Amino acid sequence: MLSVNTNSGAMVALQYLNSTNSALQSVQNAIDTGLKVSSAKDDGATFAIAQNMRGDVAGYSAVSDSLNRGMSTTDVAMSAGQSISDLLIQMKSKALAASDSSLDTASRAALNEDFTALRDQITSIVNNAVFNGTNLIDGSTTQVTALASADGTKKITVSAQNMSLGGSIVSVASTGTVSTQAKASTMVSTIENSLTNVNSALAQLSSGSSKFSIQAEFVQKLSDTLTAGIGNLVDADMASESAMLQSLQVKQQLGVQALSIANQAPSITLSLFR
Repeated sequence: MLSVNTNSGAMVALQYLNSTNSALQSVQNAIDTGLKVSSAKDDGATFAIAQNMRGDVAGYSAVSDSLNRGMSTTDVAMSAGQSISDLLIQMKSKALAASDSSLDTASRAALNEDFTALRDQITSIVNNAVFNGTNLIDGSTTQVTALASADGTKKITVSAQNMSLGGSIVSVASTGTVSTQAKASTMVSTIENSLTNVNSALAQLSSGSSKFSIQAEFVQKLSDTLTAGIGNLVDADMASESAMLQSLQVKQQLGVQALSIANQAPSITLSLFR
């Protein structure tokens, strides 16, 4: 039927052209953003899943930072503990030399001066073993805690080791000297016990640092896996999008031509009245 009021062919052509234009816009958006699902409008379910996973990745980033802070705090304490262990070895040498009953007064005084300087250096090291405001070896805190899960429910804790002079680990008193043969002899035994305790404390700190390190490595791998999963869900295949773009551009041109042809159909009726 020829009609000047209704052009079914033009309407069908326009529908297909509009559909092609919509698909072309979607492909163009994917090319521009690199995402096949860039908003909830594209695919609500996939977008929601991806957003939840992005939240987990952001959480693991905070966990990683927390673990790194805990590991650094423990490593600083370990470094200080190693220095204290070295100082105790030197102090033992001085004390052992001063315990010699045949030593003259001047020599003993010189050894005692060296000993007290080493002793005071321990206090300096203990006071300066601070990272991010936390000192694990001066008795100011009992532990360091770091996040271990994205929801914050799981944590890793490492106990502090008080290496201050006169404590349970370093039993050398802050006023300890080797000014006499008797004091020097007693000090040798005290230092040996302290050295054993410090090395044991270092082993515990090392174990704690390993816990932080292992968990940090796991969290990084988990975060990378989630990031890859998000990419699988929402990233656009640029090769596929390029091919689709060319196909839709051809369809668009054909659709315009089809619409132009359909729009010319009513003019045929004029020939009936010539």
